[in-house]
Amino acid sequence: MQTSVVDLRYRMKDVLKALTRRERVQILYHGRIKGEIIPAGEPAAVPVTAHPFCGMYCDDVRPVNAVMAELRKGRYRAL
Repeated sequence: MQTSVVDLRYRMKDVLKALTRRERVQILYHGRIKGEIIPAGEPAAVPVTAHPFCGMYCDDVRPVNAVMAELRKGRYRAL
């Protein structure tokens, strides 16, 4: 089902019925797809272990807290 942002406001009942029928609802904004509502209980499209970061630090012997502190360093200590 495709719906606009205005339809989400005024026709939410129809959107919920589509989700009950296990349909994906695409949200359109100015005719372009902005997002998608997926019915609950449907598995994620890609498993987390398929992410490129998974296993990147498997050979690192440092504690997790030290690794996370290093990764977050630029964001929290930028000033």
